[in-house]
This record gives sequence, C-alpha cells and structure tokens, in this order.
Amino acid sequence: MPTDRMILQADRVIMHVDMNAFFASVEQQANPALRGKPIAVTGSGRTVITTASYEARAWGVKTGMNKYEARKLCPVIIFLNGDYAKYADTSTRIIAILRDYTPMVEVLSIDEAFLDLTGSLRLFGSAERIAYLLKARIRQAMGLTCSIGIAPNKLLAKLASDMKKPDGLTIIRPEDLPGALENIPVGDLCGVGRNLKAQIESFGIRTCGELGRYPVDVLRRRFGVVGQRLHFMGLGIDDSPVVPDEKADAIKSVGHTMTLRNDTTDMDFIRRQIQLLSEMVGRRARRAEMAGKTVTLTIRYADFTTFDRQQSHAKPTNETGEIYLRALKILDTLQLVQPVRMIGVRLSGLEYGRTQLSLFPEERKKTLITEAMDGVNNRYGDFTVTFATLIEAEGRGRRVISPSWRPDADT
Repeated sequence: MPTDRMILQADRVIMHVDMNAFFASVEQQANPALRGKPIAVTGSGRTVITTASYEARAWGVKTGMNKYEARKLCPVIIFLNGDYAKYADTSTRIIAILRDYTPMVEVLSIDEAFLDLTGSLRLFGSAERIAYLLKARIRQAMGLTCSIGIAPNKLLAKLASDMKKPDGLTIIRPEDLPGALENIPVGDLCGVGRNLKAQIESFGIRTCGELGRYPVDVLRRRFGVVGQRLHFMGLGIDDSPVVPDEKADAIKSVGHTMTLRNDTTDMDFIRRQIQLLSEMVGRRARRAEMAGKTVTLTIRYADFTTFDRQQSHAKPTNETGEIYLRALKILDTLQLVQPVRMIGVRLSGLEYGRTQLSLFPEERKKTLITEAMDGVNNRYGDFTVTFATLIEAEGRGRRVISPSWRPDADT
C-alpha cells in the first residue's frame, strides 16, 4: 500500500479533489439537526439512494440501494429528497475556489475535479500546501470536507483520493512505482467495474502488479483497445492531460466523447456508439436529477476537422432513448464526407428536479425501467445491465472504461 509520503515527480503534478458524501454532507450542513445522523438522499419521488452519509454507511447503506434495503440495515435512517439546484450551487462555489490555485481545472462531475498544479508550485510552494489550503477554505466557506489525491497523473491521483476517506490526503510519488501498485486490487482502479473485474480475474490477475506484468498481446486479443489501456493502468501509466473546458462544466452540461479505435464510415457502428454515449450522458444526468433541452452531436473526421450540431426541444429529458433519438435526428441531417475518428454526445440547457414520474402509463413504465437499470449499474458497476444492441456489438457495452480515467482525454 502506498504511503502518504512518496517523492513527487517534479515535471507533472496532478491533484484529484473528491467531495465526501457530497449530497448528504450538503444537507447536513444546511440542517444542523441532521448532523451526526444516518441520512440518505434520493431523487424526488424515487426509492434509489444516490448518496448516503458516512453515518449511514457505517450501517452498510450504499449508493444504488433502494429505501427498503437501507431501512432493513439501518432502522433509524432518515431519507431526504435531493435538492439538486442547491448541490449545483455549492459545486459552483467549490470550483471557483479550485480555480484560485490553478486555471487548469477539469470538472469531472458535480463533486469531483482534476487540477494540474505543475505551473502553480512556484507560487504556492508545494502541492501538499495547496491541498491543505483548499481543504481549509472549503471547510470554512461551506463546512464540507474533501479527500485529495496527488500524483504524477490522473489515474494515480484518482486512486490516491480514494485511499483515505473522509477528509483524507494521500500523495503518490513516482519512484515507488510500480511497487506502489503491486498489491492494489484491480477492482480499485477507476473504471474497472464489477463485470470487467471478473473478466480480468478470470485470467488469474488479482492485483495491479499482476495486470502490468501480464502479456499485453493476450489482453489486447481479449479486450481489444481496452486491453492496451488495462496494461497501462496496471503499470500506473496515464498521459492524459487535465482539460479545463468551461463548456464541459458538469453544472452547465453533461457530455461524453469517444475516440474510435479505427476511423470508420460504417453508419451502423456509428449509431451504436451514439447509443452508448447517450446512455453514459443519460446516467450522469439522472444521477444528478438534471434534464436538458438541447442535445449536441460532435463529429471529428480522420483529418481532425471537428464540428458540432445541436437541436433544442421544449421538453427537457434525461432518458437514454430520447437523447439517442434526438442525436440520431441530427446525424440524419449530416452528409459525412470523411471517415469518422471521434463522436460526442452532450446534453445542455439543464434544469434541476425535472424527473417526476409521468402520468402516462408508457412513459411511466419507461422511467421505472430506467431507474431499475440505474440502480443495478450504480451498485454493481457500469453496464452490468445495458441494451442488447450494445452487448451484441462485440460485447462493447461490457468493456467500457469510465471517463474518470481517460487515456485519450475523452470526456
């Protein structure tokens, strides 16, 4: 297990800031009567838990459980309907604090971000000092705690921030690599969900050290391009930059892009990738109880020419199927003149708390099915349950790596 005090690589210093039990902590801070008590935040009118306080987690309550499961584990638990506009406002204030220490801030979600501190060390002295300054300011301004990881790259910084929770600080320094990852379970790597973990372990691979030493050709044959990435992950290698894109701010929009392993003109394949991206976007929006009126489709050609097309609708949505259909309508208006290298889907024009159950039976049924899928995937890993078309496409839906680690800087 890495120690807190490894020697940090001088030429690249990456920080990952992860707010602790964010939704629940915001509620406890807003209402002193809830402090120290086991609480769980759910969507408005929903039964699935989006965040549980650490007091509830001590009873075994987890994200993705329904209220009935949580009540069995913790009879005194307090359930709250999430106030996502309030969480977004708090997140905006936190991000503003982060940007006081570096302009290189990549917002990963409403409660976490990457910072590239490389250019800030001369001004503030050290990454460790910046971490303590950030912690103190966030606690003073909002009464909240965060866990911070510092490392030479995003993969390791994310791993480090998970090592000590809540209110932790872990620094991973490069000269202890690969030894620092030797005994880390592969399931601890960001993006390795339950299904992918099981597939990796079927090769007899249990730790990151074993993953890094495993023949990469075998991994590539089994997992395709993901096999190469898994090999790098096992070695602690990640060259992806911190991308400070204001348009990608999770509070203003929700988006994902995917760089294809091969440039393609295959429209069926392109449509499948749009469906996959639509599900990733929809899940993130639903998790934060956001819905958007505008869907944007991004296409990058083989020569790196990139363009966006968007359509807006009066009715906001966060349903995967609706996002997918709107993106397909945009695609149908395009005449692709080159092979496609990258595809992106984005949802913007966001509103909060717009996910009430419909009075119409078919729409109500669709929403309940989506919620059930989200509950399973939140609990057991991304794409444990997914659409048949994505599974049939070379099992692609079963080997998606989360955007939390993006070796190609894909959103």
